[in-house]
Amino acid sequence: MASGLVSVLITTYNSGCVLPSCLESLQRQEYAPIEVIIVDNASTDATRKTLASVRADYRVILNESNIGFAAAQNQALRQARGEWVLSLNPDAVLSASFIGELIGAAAGRPSVGSVCGKLLRWVPGGDPTFTRIIDSTGIYFQKNLRHLDRGAEELDRGQYDSLAYVFGSTGAAALYRRQMIEQVSVHGEFFDEDFFAYREDADVAWRAQLMGWQCVYTPRAVGWHVRRVTPACFKTLPLLINWHSVKNRFLMRAKNISLPLYLRLLPQATCRDAMVFGYAMLMDRRLLSALSFLWQRREVTWQKRKWIQSHRRVSDAEIGKWFSDIPVAQALELQPTPLPEDEVPVPITVEARAAD
Repeated sequence: MASGLVSVLITTYNSGCVLPSCLESLQRQEYAPIEVIIVDNASTDATRKTLASVRADYRVILNESNIGFAAAQNQALRQARGEWVLSLNPDAVLSASFIGELIGAAAGRPSVGSVCGKLLRWVPGGDPTFTRIIDSTGIYFQKNLRHLDRGAEELDRGQYDSLAYVFGSTGAAALYRRQMIEQVSVHGEFFDEDFFAYREDADVAWRAQLMGWQCVYTPRAVGWHVRRVTPACFKTLPLLINWHSVKNRFLMRAKNISLPLYLRLLPQATCRDAMVFGYAMLMDRRLLSALSFLWQRREVTWQKRKWIQSHRRVSDAEIGKWFSDIPVAQALELQPTPLPEDEVPVPITVEARAAD
């Protein structure tokens, strides 16, 4: 394993309209060394044309079918050599100092297994294209067992400019320590491939917290991300996205939560579950098959749960503090100097303007 090497793993699926900007931002990174591994899940748009002309030192894997985000990331991970691994969405653009700032935030903190930065909204073709609307400053769990992005939809006014411990990082741009990856992988899978796509980042974050790994948020690592899936647009999303979202909500819980913690959160969780079941029964009964999937995979899920619970190092009292209807973060002793807005690096191909 190369010392200091960061492996950037990108999974593409019909990402042709955003991938060039993502790759350009990687080429402008001030941190070195990095390696880039791209797995394409049988794209039918311009993605493969873009991949045909990437740098010679980038490794490209072309799958014949869409095996899902989780499996594709694991596929790339098996070839990665880095001490750190950056799971990066093709619809994310990074400032030039992004990777370096993530690495710097973890320096001297051996218990930190993941790092995330301040992601703002990227709206390709919008006005502005690169906004000051927050996409994510880390993820948090509510008492009803929903996980959300901290600060999402808020205008960035510097309210999240403190270095802090958070529950976990959104998978759009999450840096993971190799040692943590190896310790929390279950039966050889870092991302649970039963998830296929969506919520797999929260599942990893929960599992890592159970095993004593921390996640640091640093506001000095600035990026932009296209957010297609939000709570507000559930009714307008394609069936496949909502199907996996419903399935993975319960799959994540089945593996990670203890009975005492579940009983403590039962009123709020049950209320939310009733809303999910009610929507499926009244609005789209095709979603009910997402629940039958859980029954079909019950033995496999049980084996995963047994492994996770037998390796946990954190008590319910400690993990339970993270489940709150108000985003929880633990401030660190060292506070970074906020990056002046006029110094925030942006891709050279697109003009960046502050949101009104």
